[in-house]
Amino acid sequence: MSTETTPTPQPAGKPGRYQRSTAGLVVSLVVTVLGLGALFWFTGLFRETPVYEPEDIDYLGSVAAAQDAGVTATYPSELPEGWTATGVDLDNEDKDVFGLRLLTADGDFVGIRQEDSSDTALVRRWVDEDATETDAYSSGAADALAPEWDGYVDEGGDTGYAVEIGETAVLVYGSAPAEDLQQVVDLLTRDEVARG
Repeated sequence: MSTETTPTPQPAGKPGRYQRSTAGLVVSLVVTVLGLGALFWFTGLFRETPVYEPEDIDYLGSVAAAQDAGVTATYPSELPEGWTATGVDLDNEDKDVFGLRLLTADGDFVGIRQEDSSDTALVRRWVDEDATETDAYSSGAADALAPEWDGYVDEGGDTGYAVEIGETAVLVYGSAPAEDLQQVVDLLTRDEVARG
């Protein structure tokens, strides 16, 4: 006795409430994107953008510590009003390397770098590989570290003033206006920091 089973027909699907189409899909995607954009905008109204305030370091204390370690540091005897010292760079293996990072009152960067190198090598490394010479700067300070500094600029607007003092090259560079860099050049010294 053989029993054959006949397949049971599947119930016909009920059509949806609307016709599905490409245009309907595009409209729903546009509405979703606009909804998400509005949500992000709305939540952004209540969010504060963090403001970065660089930490002001005791640069004279850092210079004094470097001098205690045998570094003949080139540094400004004081900072212009409103300027901030943000970092000091040293090399444990090379006593001729010293760097100081500053921000002007307007937030422009000024760097001071000294190395046992040529001034042009410092310019290529810290200003730009393709920096070009510009007007030299003659320091009018009575106790200037050096009377004449070679000037350099790059296409991005950075400026640098460099000089060789004995075996060491010194570079003052940055995005700050040339007048700010020249002000730093006039303040440079290698004197021992006065201890309190």
